[in-house]
Amino acid sequence: MYPLKFEELIASLEKLPGVGNKTAQRYAFSLLEKSHEEIDAMLEGIAGIKEIKRCRICGFLSDEDTCLLCRDDTRDNSTIMVVANSQDVVAIEKTQSYKGRYHVLNGLISSSKGIYPDELNISSLTDRIDENIKEVIIATSPTLDGEMTALYLNKILKDKNVLVTRLAHGLPMGASLDYADDLTLIKAMDNRRKIENE
Repeated sequence: MYPLKFEELIASLEKLPGVGNKTAQRYAFSLLEKSHEEIDAMLEGIAGIKEIKRCRICGFLSDEDTCLLCRDDTRDNSTIMVVANSQDVVAIEKTQSYKGRYHVLNGLISSSKGIYPDELNISSLTDRIDENIKEVIIATSPTLDGEMTALYLNKILKDKNVLVTRLAHGLPMGASLDYADDLTLIKAMDNRRKIENE
């Protein structure tokens, strides 16, 4: 029904996560309304993705061999937080509560998806652990794949003479108990702590 180039655009947009056919069509029609200059700027931005690298130290996104976070000499070198992907780094950084180093796995171990440890950025993590590293914080999601990855990392780090911790999981602020799923309630119980008197 549509011209071939328009159909090709829709098919390309459908490859984005969470974009179905109807959304892809809406995006395509929206792009038709853009000026040639706006389209050229968008194409230049998309083409620039080819120049984005992974930091050789931590695996975070960078336009150089090392990322801005690894080049920041004000950060705490004794702590490494291990996350699944670069989006997780950005989420943690937004809180402004963590000042250590990062290590991005670029995925999670998932036997159902055929993703195994040797396909992730894990061997470089063990190479980074030396006498200066005091703590490794495992900050993978509380999903089956996240838990499996956390257990694997804990196992390979147990002989490294480093404290291995895991981010606490449980009820989010403002949550109601009757809306929480079973796993969240179990984690909240497991991670309960004493109320300190002021």
